[in-house]
Amino acid sequence: MINVNTLTQKAREMQAQLVEWRRHLHMHPELSFNEYQTSAFVKTVLDKHKISYSDGWVKTGIVATLGKKNSDACIAIRGDMDALPIQEQNICDYRSQNAGIMHACGHDVHTTCALGAAVLLKQFEDSINGKIIVVFQPGEEVLPGGASLMLNEGALGNPLPKAILGLHVFPEMEVGNLGFREGEYMASSDEIYLTVKGKGGHAAMPKQYNSPLIIASKILLALETAFSEEKTAMHTQKPTVLAFGKIEGKGATNIIPDSVEIAGTFRAMDENWRARAHEIMATIARETANASGGQAELTILKGYPALTNHVALTQFCKKEASTLWGNSQVKELEMRMTAEDFAYYGRHMPACFFRLGTRNEARGIISPVHTATFDIDENALPVGAATMAWLAVQYLNKN
Repeated sequence: MINVNTLTQKAREMQAQLVEWRRHLHMHPELSFNEYQTSAFVKTVLDKHKISYSDGWVKTGIVATLGKKNSDACIAIRGDMDALPIQEQNICDYRSQNAGIMHACGHDVHTTCALGAAVLLKQFEDSINGKIIVVFQPGEEVLPGGASLMLNEGALGNPLPKAILGLHVFPEMEVGNLGFREGEYMASSDEIYLTVKGKGGHAAMPKQYNSPLIIASKILLALETAFSEEKTAMHTQKPTVLAFGKIEGKGATNIIPDSVEIAGTFRAMDENWRARAHEIMATIARETANASGGQAELTILKGYPALTNHVALTQFCKKEASTLWGNSQVKELEMRMTAEDFAYYGRHMPACFFRLGTRNEARGIISPVHTATFDIDENALPVGAATMAWLAVQYLNKN
């Protein structure tokens, strides 16, 4: 029978093994949808511990199964496996050996915690009151997102699990702590591509050209102004981000180009407002360009939906995390405008996406995710593994 003391003790006893797994994964990162060696490593661990699984989902995805294999009482745990195109700058024995690729978002940690949870659960398999599936998912970092593809391929089974849990490293929170937020938590994410066309020419002859850079600047200012007005008119207090990070006009000091390329991002918490905002952006861009004698073409690559944590499930997980580690180690999270493809799971079943503290200021482990110096305090690993295992078991006991 699984109890708090037994589970936490066994998780701590696994620390050296968890560190070994995590460092292996960190040294051999692979980009989205190319996690072939990562997948092979995960299967080696599952085979060693005689944990059954199916593989080949979205090429590299794996779904391990524990407990009562035919039970309809089922909960899923998810760990993502892909890395980022970043050259690691850390100086350590386990730094990335793959040039230009790094686990800078902690997916090596997520995979390790999911593996650790599976190995812990295997030791108590006969007492699991239902079925637990552990999803090793490819391609979280790249559209359309591995979560959506795993769902489309039916990797999570039919019927779907009754709930799903996921964790993410959180370098803003001290190691040993866990963070939860009920309801709206993370934003949708859309890529914005804007082409503005004018008429190029020699910079010294302004009557002969119509600068797309000037037209583009008018569009950006009009979007900022009108967008704020529209948000007010919608009477929404939900946060929104419209930001442009790239503008490129291939001219020179004395050459006006024919066109300008602009790229940005749009983030929102509300799907109705998201759809309306797309229309607003297109209208503003087109009408502003036309008024200046130019043209504007707006392309919106629709990304992940907003992530909403199921209220009752998250309340339950927060309570059980406190039972496992104590109230002082469980924190309330603020809403974030970052995005996660885990949101797709939440559109099909109750979902809880929580945070694992990995920060250690005394040791200088403070770098944010998606940076070349990101690292973690590895004391977080048994916390993550034990928490995922405990929450899954307790959910089945309750339901």
